[in-house]
Amino acid sequence: MWIADNWKDYEVLATSGGEKLERWGDYILVRPDPQVIWDTPHTHAGWKKKNGHYHRSNKGGGEWEFFNLPDEWSIQYKDLTFNLKPFKFKHTGLFPEQAVNWDWFSSIIKESDRPLKILNLFAYTGGATLAATKAGASVTHVDASKGMVQWAKENAVASGLGDAPIRWLVDDCVKFVEREIRRGNHYDGIIMDPPSYGRGPKGEIWKIEESIFPFIELTTQLLTEDSKFLLINSYTTGLQPAVLSYMINTAIVSKFGGSVEANEIGLPVAEDGLVLPCGASGRWTK
Repeated sequence: MWIADNWKDYEVLATSGGEKLERWGDYILVRPDPQVIWDTPHTHAGWKKKNGHYHRSNKGGGEWEFFNLPDEWSIQYKDLTFNLKPFKFKHTGLFPEQAVNWDWFSSIIKESDRPLKILNLFAYTGGATLAATKAGASVTHVDASKGMVQWAKENAVASGLGDAPIRWLVDDCVKFVEREIRRGNHYDGIIMDPPSYGRGPKGEIWKIEESIFPFIELTTQLLTEDSKFLLINSYTTGLQPAVLSYMINTAIVSKFGGSVEANEIGLPVAEDGLVLPCGASGRWTK
């Protein structure tokens, strides 16, 4: 497993009964996690000192309960700053486990003998975009949500990257890739973090099990013999690391060579020293 264990402003304090107890900077949140199918005593003091608790509803969705939690605050990862706020569907605007991937591709970018041009698809609030830019790349950031792109821009300013070479685009990722192919554009690295289910700006439906492999095949047309890497993240339990590896090998290695690694990613749990699984990632490098 690839473990995001370099955080100082974030940690999973404990897990129990379908929930995780997390410290986000100075604040403690309790959020549901479908991977936490065990039930252990709430011995960690943080369970009684929480600032926010997301209660899942039996009818789907849920709602927040707050205890002295600000509307917005920020945390840092190395030299990056992220603005956080709780919003619907339990999220805060950041997936901390992705830091293990940020470190991985940042090393590739820094060690390259030339400036790299990176495409970040389904780019959310910009964690990968900022990490790649800070490492020295120019980045095209694409997400279908105008609000998420604006949030990512604010994170860039907070991280001292307000004037960095980032192209911000609100667009359907599939349609954007198709246009880039027609334009003859290419990238040195591609990052994608597709949702399990989603809709584009004009109602385009995305179901990952049906859409992901054709999309990977499509994006290979944006790679060249000199491209350095491709990263795919998945939170869908049906897409195991071996599935990601198989897809990347089939779509990319057959054309460009290189090598593939795939693994679960996770976060260490402070209370017991175990690791909470947080999905899977597949990596192609050349």
